Amino acid sequence: MYFVGAFLHAWLCRNVYTYGVPNSDYNCQVMSIAVLQHFYIYHIGALRQRILRLHGIYIRVKIMIENIFIKLSGLRLIFPGILISGLIALAAQFISDHYGAPAMLMALLFGMSLNFLSNDPKCKLGIIFCSRLILRFGVALLGMRISFDMAADLGLPIVFIVIGGVIATILFGLLISRLFGHGLRFAFLSAGSVAICGASAAMAISAILPPDERTEERLVFTVVGVTILSTFAMIVYPIIAEALNYNAQNSGIFIGATIHDVAQVVGAGFSISEETGDIATVVKLIRVAMLAPVILVAAIIIRRMSINDEHSAKKPPLMPAFVVAFCILVTLNSFGAFSGSLTLIAAEVSRWSLLSAIAAVGMNTALKEVIKVGLPAISLLVAETVFIGCLTVVALNWVS
Repeated sequence: MYFVGAFLHAWLCRNVYTYGVPNSDYNCQVMSIAVLQHFYIYHIGALRQRILRLHGIYIRVKIMIENIFIKLSGLRLIFPGILISGLIALAAQFISDHYGAPAMLMALLFGMSLNFLSNDPKCKLGIIFCSRLILRFGVALLGMRISFDMAADLGLPIVFIVIGGVIATILFGLLISRLFGHGLRFAFLSAGSVAICGASAAMAISAILPPDERTEERLVFTVVGVTILSTFAMIVYPIIAEALNYNAQNSGIFIGATIHDVAQVVGAGFSISEETGDIATVVKLIRVAMLAPVILVAAIIIRRMSINDEHSAKKPPLMPAFVVAFCILVTLNSFGAFSGSLTLIAAEVSRWSLLSAIAAVGMNTALKEVIKVGLPAISLLVAETVFIGCLTVVALNWVS
C-alpha cells in the first residue's frame, strides 16, 4: 500500500499541470490522499466482500463436514451388527452351496445360535437395522424379477387359479386359526407365507403387523416351519405330480402354485424337466407378485383398526414405502426399463439382503421362546399347506 501511494503521489506531482492545477506540494498531497481514499473504499471494500463470501462458504463446508461425521458416527454404531449378519449370511450360503441345505433356514439357525449378541450394546443397533430396514430393502428389490408379461404367457385361467389359490389360502388360515388356538396375527403371517412366497412373504408381512412382545417369535417359527415344509414338498411334490399323470405344463403349474419358497420351486420343477422348471418358476413369480396387493389391503385394514382403537398411539402408514418401491420396480420392469444383467444383480442383492435380514431376526430370537409356539402352530401351517395343494389339484382337474 505504501508503494502504491508513493507512486500516485509522484505521478500527480509530475502531471498536475495537465489539469491546470498549480504544482505545489500541498495540492499534490491533497490529490494523493483523495486518490488513496478512493482506492481504499473501492478495493478494500471489494476485498472485504470477498472475505465475507469465503467465510460463508467456510461455514457451510464446516456444517457439511460435521453432518458427514455425525452420519459416520451413526454408521459406526450399526456396523458391527451389520457385519455379523453378513458373515452369518455368507456361512449359510456356503453350507447351501456345498451341502444343499436351504440357505434361509441355515441363516436363521446360525443367527439363533448367536442370540446373545442381540444383548451386546456394540451389536444391538446393527442387528435391529438389518432385521428391519435391510429386510424391507430386500423385499422391494424382488419387484425387479417380475413383469406383467409373465401372466400373459400362461393365459387367464391359470392366472385366476394362482391368484384364487393365494386369496383362498389366506382366508382359510384366518377362518381356522381359532380352532388351533391362535389369533389373527399368526394366522395372517402363516397363511400369507404359505400362499405367497414362504420366508420372504413372512418377513414382508411381519413388517406391517403391529408389533408386540411375540412378534419375533412368530416370525422365526413361521420362517422355520415354511422352510421345512417347502423342502419336504420339493422332494414329495414331483412324485405326486407323476402319480397324477400330469404333463410337463400341469406339473409346472402344480409345483409353482403350491410350494412355498422360490428356490424349492426351481429345484422341484427342474428335477422333472426343463419345461416344467420354466413354467413352475413363472407361476411362482406370479404368486410373488401378489405380495404387494395383499400387503396393501392388509395395511389398509390394520390402519382402520388402529384408527378405531383409542389406545393406539401410532397409526401405521397407508402403504409401506417398500411396497410402493416393489410396485414401481414391477411396473418399470414390465416396460423393459432394466437390462438382463441389472435384473440379475438386483436379484443377487435382494437374496443377500434377505439372508442377512433373516440372520438378524434369528439373533433377535431366543430358541426357548420359539418352542413355546407349540404343536398347534405346526398343525396350522400343515393344514394351510395341504389346503393350497388340494385346491390346486381340484382347479387343474376342472380346467383340464
